[in-house]
Amino acid sequence: MKIFVTGVGGQLGHDVVNELSGRGFDVVGSDIQPVYSGIADGSACESAPYVSLDITDREAVLSTIGEIAPDAVIHCAAWTAVDAAEEEENREKVRRINAEGTRFIAEAAKAADAKMVYISTDYVFDGQGERPWEPDDKCYAPLNVYGQSKLDGELAVSEILDKYFIVRIAWVFGLNGKNFIKTMINVGKTHDTVRVVCDQIGTPTYTLDLAVLLADMIGTEKYGYYHATNEGGYISWYDFCCEFYRQYGLATKVEPVTTAEYGLSKAARPFNSRLDRSKLSKAGFTPLPSWQDAVSRYLKEAKL
Repeated sequence: MKIFVTGVGGQLGHDVVNELSGRGFDVVGSDIQPVYSGIADGSACESAPYVSLDITDREAVLSTIGEIAPDAVIHCAAWTAVDAAEEEENREKVRRINAEGTRFIAEAAKAADAKMVYISTDYVFDGQGERPWEPDDKCYAPLNVYGQSKLDGELAVSEILDKYFIVRIAWVFGLNGKNFIKTMINVGKTHDTVRVVCDQIGTPTYTLDLAVLLADMIGTEKYGYYHATNEGGYISWYDFCCEFYRQYGLATKVEPVTTAEYGLSKAARPFNSRLDRSKLSKAGFTPLPSWQDAVSRYLKEAKL
C-alpha cells in the first residue's frame, strides 16, 4: 500500500511517516520546504522519499499526487498558529492553506481513487457547555479564524470524497516541533511561578500514539468522523502543567487563572474542548493510552 503524507516537517506528520514505514508501507512524505526540514533524529522520516509541495497550488497538488498514485493520503499539513491566524495580513493565507489546500488534496485523492485522512480539531465547535462533543455532532460555530478554516477543510473533504476519515484532535504534543510541554518546562526552569488557565477543559494528544491509530485506520474502510485524543479523563491546561512538572521534577509553582485573568490570547479559545472518543472502540480501533502515560514516555524521549 502506497501512502502520501503531507506536513512531514511537523509534529504529527513526522510520527506518521515513521509509524507507516515501520509497518512496511510504501510512504512518500511532503511539505512546503525544498528538502525535509524536521527533527534530525535518524528516523525513517529523514530517509523516506520526500516531495516539496505547496498545497495551495492546485495544479501542483493534482500533478504531484497524480504522479505518485497513492492508495491513501494522510493530510497533516495545516496552519496551526491560532493567534497569528487572527492577524488581518494572515487571514487569507490561513484560509488558502487550511480550506483551499485541503480541497485540492481531496480533489487529487478522488482523482487517484485514494482514501483520505484529514486531521481536524476541536476548534470547529463553539467551545461552550460541558457535554463532550461527539464525532457526528453538527453544532458548528467556530470561535476564531483557525477553527473556521479547519471546518471549511472538513466540509470540502466530506463534499468531494466518499472514502474519508476526518479525525479531530486537541492539545497536541510531539517530538518534532514546538508544543505546550516544551514551552512550559523551559519557562519553569527560569521562573519560580507560572500562570496557567484552569477554565479550558479537554484532553492532550501525543502524536506518537495518534500515529499508531492512523496507521491502523488507513488499512480499513471504516470511514467517517472520529475523535482521537489520549485517554485519562478531561483536564484543564493547569492540571496538565501540574502533572508534567511533577513528572519532570520541577518545583515551579503553578498558579491557576481564568482565561479572562490570563488575557494574552488574540484568538478566542474554547472553554469546552472535551471530545467523546467512544466511537473509536465501537469501530474496533484501539483507544490511545492515558495522557499521563503519554507524558511519561514523551519526557523520556524528548530529553528536555
